[in-house]
Amino acid sequence: MKKKLLCTTIGMLGFMIGSVSAQFSRPVSVGAGAGVAYNLTDLANVEAKFAFYGEADYLINPFISVGLHGEKGTLSGNGHNSEFENRYFAGNINGKVRLGQFMGQARNYSYYTLQANTFERILSNVYVGAGAGLVKNRIKRQIDPLYVEAIANQGGELAEDLGEIHFVVPINVGVDIPFGRTLYGPQWAINVNYQHTLTTNDNLDGIKNKKNDQYGFVSLGLKYALFNRK
Repeated sequence: MKKKLLCTTIGMLGFMIGSVSAQFSRPVSVGAGAGVAYNLTDLANVEAKFAFYGEADYLINPFISVGLHGEKGTLSGNGHNSEFENRYFAGNINGKVRLGQFMGQARNYSYYTLQANTFERILSNVYVGAGAGLVKNRIKRQIDPLYVEAIANQGGELAEDLGEIHFVVPINVGVDIPFGRTLYGPQWAINVNYQHTLTTNDNLDGIKNKKNDQYGFVSLGLKYALFNRK
């Protein structure tokens, strides 16, 4: 009995997801954009620097997606007569959930896109997300000997590997603003996003101290939906 109930439940969930997806003719989107990245590291005087990204997303339904994100930028900071620059590469796999998932939208997504007003369409595409990935450091640094001594007194040290690869957890909040609306949903979207990346290693600035480093990335981008229904 329990086995039958489990199979029935799984089948119903699969049918529901399939029904929603069938109303959305563009299950894959690609995007690119740019912005500024800033570090939260031991050298606390932050210098916001240029960064850019490319990404691809697969829509499980119109409001839940999984995707790949690649990023290149520069983190820079100074203080204590010292400075660093990290021309990093990063990549991650992530998932996002949009507010539309909880707004009781019509099952017929095509009908919804034609009937909803501009505010509702934008609000339904506000999202939060998280993922997992890697960052590759390319660090250059100039550290004052007195600061090295101060770090050592606090139990820290200078990192030996300035090209280290380590695990990161990106957290995202943002909005997709759709335009180019068609019968089957928007063709384009402007993306505004803030990504806060948590690292598992205190080495974005070449200095290892007590707390793991973090960085933020504010970006503006453009998305294009692929595979239009014929």
